[in-house]
Amino acid sequence: MKNMIDTKEVILALKQVKEEKQLSLDKILVLIEENDEYVSKTTLSRVFANGSEEQIFKWETTLKPIANALLDIDTLEVDDDADTRAYKSVLKLKKDLLSELGRENKELKEELNSAKLKYHEKLKAETDKFQKSLDFAMNQIDLKDKRIDQLMEMNHQLMERLLNCHKEGCPNVED
Repeated sequence: MKNMIDTKEVILALKQVKEEKQLSLDKILVLIEENDEYVSKTTLSRVFANGSEEQIFKWETTLKPIANALLDIDTLEVDDDADTRAYKSVLKLKKDLLSELGRENKELKEELNSAKLKYHEKLKAETDKFQKSLDFAMNQIDLKDKRIDQLMEMNHQLMERLLNCHKEGCPNVED
């Protein structure tokens, strides 16, 4: 996603509107705040400074709030010509579409996070189940190893007795 856009034409248009409507920076700040948006006075003065059209400003946090305040795209004015009315209608449609897409994007992110959480919970449950089976199998192996060791020791003792049988005399099997 691109955070910066070429702003030369936008800034020139905003400067023109500011002059036509004879707005001060303070009045523009009030209009921005009325739209529940924020731009610092320093940033606003940078946007309207001489040569600012040669600079690059962030659209979302700087130019968009100023444009919303100055262009008043939500209101079709009586003195607007047909082109201006058409542009405002298109801009409003795009603004509404962007808002809708932003809302859908937020919902999809929430759904994705929910799906990720469910997947991780399921994965953890499967991992725990596998670990339990693995622990059981390892316990069984340890048990079998102990039994094999016992049998090997018994076998060794029997072999020793058998080998020593001819020296000491073999005990009666029935004993």
